[in-house]
Formats: sequence, C-alpha cells, structure tokens
Amino acid sequence: MGVTAGIFYCWSISVTRGLALLPDKEYITAFQALNRAILNPMFLLCFMGLVFLLPLSAFTTWHKPPPAAFWLLCAASLIYIICVMGVTMAGNVPMNDALDKFNAATASPSDLAATRAGFEATWNFLNNIRTVSCVVSFGLTVGAAMLR
Repeated sequence: MGVTAGIFYCWSISVTRGLALLPDKEYITAFQALNRAILNPMFLLCFMGLVFLLPLSAFTTWHKPPPAAFWLLCAASLIYIICVMGVTMAGNVPMNDALDKFNAATASPSDLAATRAGFEATWNFLNNIRTVSCVVSFGLTVGAAMLR
C-alpha cells in the first residue's frame, strides 16, 4: 500500500509538474512513453494486488465483535477500490488509451495544443483524486496495523 501511494504521490508532485513545463509535442510524446512504461509487472502487481490484499487483510481481522482494525481495513479497501481503481478504470485509462492513439509526430501545432488541453487538466485532476485516496487508504492501513 505504501509503495503504491508513493508512486501516485511522486507522479502528482513531480512527474506531472515536470511534464507541464514541456512544449505540447514533447509533453504528449513523453506522456505516451510514461504511460507505456508504467504498464509493467512490478507496478501492476502492487496496483492490482491491493484490490485483493486489502479486503483479505480486513477478512483476517474479523471476529465478533469486529475490532477497529477490521473497520479501518474495510474503509481502506473501499477507498482504494472505488477512488483509486474506479477512477483509474473509468477515467485515467480511457484517457491514456486515447492519448496513445494520437500521432504527435504528424499532428499540427493546433491539434497538439487541443489534444493537450483536452487531456492535461482532467488527467491531473483524476490523478490527484487517486493520490489523495491512496494516501488516505495507506494511512488507514497503517492505523489498522498499529491496532493489531
């Protein structure tokens, strides 16, 4: 959970800010390359694994009456699944796929500017939702671990 929260945090505070400094064509080609590079087994293991590990962790703490750690892990699971995975699958991934199909090499300057304008602010907003949600989920997970 901490590794995944750290990845989102680093993207929010450094990667997207660095990309923002680039001209349109370089911004788009760099973002396309980053989106392709992050789809690797190590990232996907951390990112997708939490969909199963967080609820499993909550389940392992269950007994009657349910302890506070159970509720913290349930909250962490829901926040992660809805606000991180849900936002990713409904928002960021479709935007990444559309950007990946855009040919920056042959696009006109106005097409580059329009594509960036339709992508950057919305993608960053959605990524910030994922970042905050992931950090909150991590905090809840740490809290649950401390209670155990």
